[in-house]
Amino acid sequence: MSLADAQGAHEKSFPRDYSLTGPLNRQALDIGLANADWYKTEIPRARMKELMQRSDGPATRDTILWIGFMIIFAGLGAYLWPSPWSIPFFMAYGVLYGSGGDSRWHEFGHGTAFKTQWKNEFFYQIACFVIMRNPVTWRWSHSRHHTDTIIVGRDPEIAAMRPPDLFKLLINFVGLVDVPTAMSQMVRYTFGKLDDSEKDYIPASEHEKVFFVARIWFAIYLATAATALWMHSILPFMIIGLPRMYGCWHGLLCGVTQHIGLAEDVLDHRQNCRTVLMNPISRFIYLNMNYHVEHHMFPMVPYYRLPELHELMKNDCPKPYSGFLEAYREIIPTVIRQLRDPTYFAKRVLPETARPYKPAPEPVL
Repeated sequence: MSLADAQGAHEKSFPRDYSLTGPLNRQALDIGLANADWYKTEIPRARMKELMQRSDGPATRDTILWIGFMIIFAGLGAYLWPSPWSIPFFMAYGVLYGSGGDSRWHEFGHGTAFKTQWKNEFFYQIACFVIMRNPVTWRWSHSRHHTDTIIVGRDPEIAAMRPPDLFKLLINFVGLVDVPTAMSQMVRYTFGKLDDSEKDYIPASEHEKVFFVARIWFAIYLATAATALWMHSILPFMIIGLPRMYGCWHGLLCGVTQHIGLAEDVLDHRQNCRTVLMNPISRFIYLNMNYHVEHHMFPMVPYYRLPELHELMKNDCPKPYSGFLEAYREIIPTVIRQLRDPTYFAKRVLPETARPYKPAPEPVL
């Protein structure tokens, strides 16, 4: 196949093979979509250096609040169990566990939250456990996601493929996709098995680390199950495990806004990411990942500096969405239309002050 044919297949073939072991992986490499040079807004070097400076202060404050509120809500929920009065406390605990843990594995994994690196690693391990994401596999998965964002055949974190599976998206608001997948992976890793797509982005030198962590987690869940049997109660699972299901809805509500319905196979984050302005509570739970264009363009800027980065970039970026409602007014009709027309996507409009979109690479003949 020529490079021109390869690009045509990459751009126009539907339904597409999103797997990391299919032909689009090789085609993305051939036409320059993989490991490519992405567009960046021009920001003075001194200012960017300042924004990238890390501090232990904000992350310490937010981590104390996160863990402190989880302890309080879980304690009150357990004290009132099985009374209905325990429900609101477990719901609050669940959101901090199943949604707050999602944003925190992400930030600690980037190593930008704390200035002190052992703190990033320590809390990364905790956040990965609560969100059921193996800290080794997801570190490499997320690195690939940033290198090849929404590049078909390369990005292992594309949440909605075209045409989208709307049923799968909906049931995942209570973890009915992610949690069974995560538990299955944990068991598979415990017995020393990686699949071919995981081997595509996880170096061989890291495989034993994957298995070691999974075995520790497996032991923790066995201990939780044994405690539940001893108590004749699901209360231990209300504290460990189940919050990943009953509390993940807020993380999904935010996460769907990141990329779904936007362009694939482009090299400009202004086309494949959304920035959505959110309320302070959601921003705390989500750790400012609502500034998603900014984060993808400059991933080494700590989450607590993203609002400042947003102000510097806004004249070069599409207008941010004013909130969840405006974002979903675009997302829902887009994914419904993609059911009958998988080539369709929402095109972002740049302000007159912005530099033009960076085009995808043309094939070299």
